[in-house]
Amino acid sequence: MKPSHSQWLKRLIASLEIPAPDPPRLLRRIAVMERNVMLPVKTVFIGIILYSFDVTPWFGLTSSTLDVTVETVQYIFWFYILATIILGAILMSLEKLPLAVIQWTVVTSSLVDGLFIAGMALLTGGLDSILFWLFIVLIVRNSISVPPGFSQLFLNVAISLCYVLVAVLDVAVLNNLDDLTLHTLDLMPHEDLGQPFVLRVTLLLLVTACCYGAQVLLERQRLAVEEAGEFATRENQLRSAGRLAAEFAHQIKNPLAIINNTAFSLQRSLRENKNSAARQIEIIQEEVARADKVITQIMGYAQLSEGRVEKLNVIEELDRAIAQVFPPALPVKIQIHREYDHGFPPLLMLRGHLSEILVNLLQNARDALGEKGNIFIIAYCHRDYSVEISVRDDGPGIPPDKIERIFEPYYTTKERGSGLGLTIVKHNVELYSGSVLVESRLGQGAKFILIFPAKALMKFQK
Repeated sequence: MKPSHSQWLKRLIASLEIPAPDPPRLLRRIAVMERNVMLPVKTVFIGIILYSFDVTPWFGLTSSTLDVTVETVQYIFWFYILATIILGAILMSLEKLPLAVIQWTVVTSSLVDGLFIAGMALLTGGLDSILFWLFIVLIVRNSISVPPGFSQLFLNVAISLCYVLVAVLDVAVLNNLDDLTLHTLDLMPHEDLGQPFVLRVTLLLLVTACCYGAQVLLERQRLAVEEAGEFATRENQLRSAGRLAAEFAHQIKNPLAIINNTAFSLQRSLRENKNSAARQIEIIQEEVARADKVITQIMGYAQLSEGRVEKLNVIEELDRAIAQVFPPALPVKIQIHREYDHGFPPLLMLRGHLSEILVNLLQNARDALGEKGNIFIIAYCHRDYSVEISVRDDGPGIPPDKIERIFEPYYTTKERGSGLGLTIVKHNVELYSGSVLVESRLGQGAKFILIFPAKALMKFQK
């Protein structure tokens, strides 16, 4: 079955979508381009124009349409100077201001620059002005300062429309001049915009598309390199944890075996003499068996840690865990409510670790509800691309005096619980630099919140 045009368009848009740079990196780009490059260039440019206007009178009699245009651009120039001073002051203190204010300042500054260059181009040749190439410079500048997305495309298209405005006004002004003025200034009116105008507008739009496409390719390459680093770091950390657990289990299992054998021999020798020593030996054996069980679990975890990190789809893993805890063939009166966001980044984890986390939380919610109730599973992506998953039930809730101990090993409120489920959840989440929170009130259920950071590389290096 061939995909429809709407599906093809969605795939095309998805292929062009890339995450915005991290705020610190975006601020560095803005500081370099806008503050360190554009502000000095605009200062020199304004100085040159002021000098040129100082040579000729600023204001005079407006005897023709061209004079009106010149005087209007001169007024716009004063406004441009004022706007540059205000916006420049904001850029000089960008470290102290919110990122949204800085981005708004960059967009406004670019639009003001585009309008002023349009006015100067109108005075220096209109359609044939050499300042046309400054529109291309503005588009490249916007591609660096404005994060990829609709705002960048909109801004660069607006810059292209500024040149269209120049062409339209140029034709209108020249067609309204009298023959004497045209002859004196050696000007030729345009009957229409013509082929050169179409080619130049096409060039502006092509530069816009090429700059955006180049950013998409560079950002995808950068993300691929960072993702490879994430894979390597997480796998190395898991292998180190697995080797440490295996070594610990091996080192402690042997002494426990010797203690157990010695206690067994001592018990045989004291079997005929029933005294307190026999009971003490039984206690030794029970504790050894319990320790052996814990070590066996640690060894199993060590084997799991030696697995392979994968790119996991959040929604698929959630649905898989729900199907494990609540098989479709098993009728239950517990209602599952799903609320999933879209655009999740892949989770770089062992599938077994994530499965343990989700299955344990869902089993706890099922056990808390008993025969009927509601479970709410919510997943959404933060602006920093961290993933938040919450599992909430409307059961009896957790008493306040027990909520602080639920992550402790072997602590359980269930008759047949091992007390390790939530411990494993907390350990597995924190293994990937994530966090787990719990909220609960008696009679209103319990809610477990998992947060997985988009990038744990910097945390691993601490």
